[in-house]
Amino acid sequence: MADDSVAVVHSLGRREIALTHPKLVQHRVDYSKALPALPSVGEAFIALGTTIKVAGSQEAFRTIDFDAVLAVARAAKAAGAKRLGVVSAMGADRASGIFYNRVKGETEDALSALGFDTLVIARPSFLAGDRSVLGQPLRSGEKLAMNISRWLAPLIPVNYRSIDSAKVARALLKAVPNTSRKQILLSGQMQ
Repeated sequence: MADDSVAVVHSLGRREIALTHPKLVQHRVDYSKALPALPSVGEAFIALGTTIKVAGSQEAFRTIDFDAVLAVARAAKAAGAKRLGVVSAMGADRASGIFYNRVKGETEDALSALGFDTLVIARPSFLAGDRSVLGQPLRSGEKLAMNISRWLAPLIPVNYRSIDSAKVARALLKAVPNTSRKQILLSGQMQ
């Protein structure tokens, strides 16, 4: 919203966020239903996701991390978006034996097939940030793990260090307008 070249930011979410800005238009949506037509857009960013624990089942997780992500991407493409930035996960691979990583990989492949001129996929390691601000539950042991990982950061390879969600957002905001192809940003590149 601080970018003078951006006229308006349309935000889709299950609930409204406590942020107000003259450029921000929030749209409350139910991802289990068809999304409304979006206004004309040039680029889109998707940071939609959950955990299996929060979702309650693998099926519910897939509904959000695959179906809803694809629905938003299709709606953005229908609204004219040529460029897409999306938050995926480290280890995303459709052939993975780990369900979470497999769904993330399948989602990336499905997004690639949509034909955006630019597709930038961020693959962060463990996302750090204040989840309570977003109304998300605190994960057990998360605070302890974050403190330990910060202290041990010099010993952890850069791609495996936790990363602040703001760094991921900044990396996507920088890469999407300046890329004309598919690009994958690994966690270490966004640090």
